[in-house]
Amino acid sequence: MNHDDLLAKYGPRESMDYDIVVVGAGPGGLACAIRLKQLAAAAGRELSVCVLEKGSEPGAHILSGAIMDPRALTELFPDWKARGAPLNQPVTEDRILFLGRRRAVATPKPFIPDSLDNHGNYIVSLGNVVRWLAREAEAAGVEIFPGFAAAEVLYDGDGAVRGVATGNLGLGKDGEPTDQFQLGMELNAKYVIFAEGSRGQLGRELIARFKLDEGRDPQSYGIGIKELWQVDAAKAQPGLVIHTAGWPLRADTYGGSFLYHMEDGKVAVGFVVGLDYKNPWLSPFEEFQRFKTHPAIRSHLEGGKRIGYGARSITAGGIVSLPRTVFPGGALIGCEAGYLNASRIKGSHAAIKTGMLAAEAAFEAVAAGRAQDVLTAYPAAFERSWLHAELMASKNFKQWFKKGLALATLMNGIEQWLLPKLGIRTPPWTLRRDRPDHACLEPADRHARIDYPKPDGVLTFDRLSSVFLSSTNHEEDQPSHLTLKDPAVPVAINLATYAGPEARYCPAAVYEFVPAAGGGERLQINAQNCVHCKTCDIKDPTQNIVWVAPQGGGGPNYSGM
Repeated sequence: MNHDDLLAKYGPRESMDYDIVVVGAGPGGLACAIRLKQLAAAAGRELSVCVLEKGSEPGAHILSGAIMDPRALTELFPDWKARGAPLNQPVTEDRILFLGRRRAVATPKPFIPDSLDNHGNYIVSLGNVVRWLAREAEAAGVEIFPGFAAAEVLYDGDGAVRGVATGNLGLGKDGEPTDQFQLGMELNAKYVIFAEGSRGQLGRELIARFKLDEGRDPQSYGIGIKELWQVDAAKAQPGLVIHTAGWPLRADTYGGSFLYHMEDGKVAVGFVVGLDYKNPWLSPFEEFQRFKTHPAIRSHLEGGKRIGYGARSITAGGIVSLPRTVFPGGALIGCEAGYLNASRIKGSHAAIKTGMLAAEAAFEAVAAGRAQDVLTAYPAAFERSWLHAELMASKNFKQWFKKGLALATLMNGIEQWLLPKLGIRTPPWTLRRDRPDHACLEPADRHARIDYPKPDGVLTFDRLSSVFLSSTNHEEDQPSHLTLKDPAVPVAINLATYAGPEARYCPAAVYEFVPAAGGGERLQINAQNCVHCKTCDIKDPTQNIVWVAPQGGGGPNYSGM
């Protein structure tokens, strides 16, 4: 039964009205909600604010390295330390390593660029920071609804955004209502702020509908895969930050790693691969496992125990790929739009800052009696902000890597280290890109197959044991949230031309090609394994896979990540 038939049979949907609805309880969405309440309190006004979160609780789906620049948080809460914000481990040392197969060459400290100087920053669990922000938001009067994914954008008669609807509950695998069926709810608002994170389902729709990316470079993404380890006290070096480039990736593939020594003997280790890679035999997950075997990395982990795993796409195109962020009735903030600074490997400070800027524009509009307007004050404020200057300084960072690691290292050294020394904050040239990530994949017969070593179960692992650590769970009797526009395409095109890359780029063993009943192969989708990284939605060469939100709070339940 399709959506319109469900509405006709079971409708109308219940509705609730708010001044502002925020979609996504990440750092940007919660900062936006908190700032709205701060402004309302200062003006002596009542303002109703609701936040929808698809995870089972705020923080359940949050995954990041993470080193946090507290600048934006300090603007939101000057007293964040007194309030108990979980920023406990300051960075004490930065190291940048260029890896060969066995060797590691360190960048001399005087040549570490400002973008990777983390003095004054903190190593955090971003999930824990988000849980703290959620408590602060609720204390300010924000209503947070976890386990309710915004699944549909609602438009008024003039085409402006008037609200969102949550997904229907109680549909069986066949798409038919069960005895537990319940229609989603409409949440109407004067303005809706979209903060779904990288490659948000509704953000993708809005960008296409309002042509927000027209005239911009195609957006560029990476996949970030992370593990959390508990190491022996003798190996713990709280505050040590290591970033690497080079092995095991080839020089023509963008990527790198991080290893952060946290508090309490925990180590966060992760690997990022740009999703504009060419070779369909490449597996980001397997490259990450190989990376951990390097002597410069394994020495930090040996004798420890892996206690967490997750993966997430990263919106990394920078300011040249930033879409227009406002449209009638709403705005995009944080990684939904692509404010992450790839040169700093940081996005949470940008999400918080843009959430605050959007809140200020939305509050001004509501206070003036406007609704479903275009919040032009938000992008205008961004262009005057320190964040705009920061992103302009790194506008070419990822684009240089398309020209190879050696030239990228040289030119990013000039742009990120030399030019600032000369008082030039923004490079006087701009590199462009003209292809989306999925169009970069080349046929399998142009590349040599990569044979990855088997995991040892001690330092390196397989996908299924990794997914287990993410505490991922989906109700099995529901329609797959990984949808295909044409079910024939995976075998007829992806398998035939690209050797079935979905079986390799997915870090959670969701996609596998298995024998078909009548001979040949078919694509099997293990949707219950999905960690919501959105890589398939981005990298599928035919753009045949479309990720949509599952029912009722399904997905990973990250702890300490």
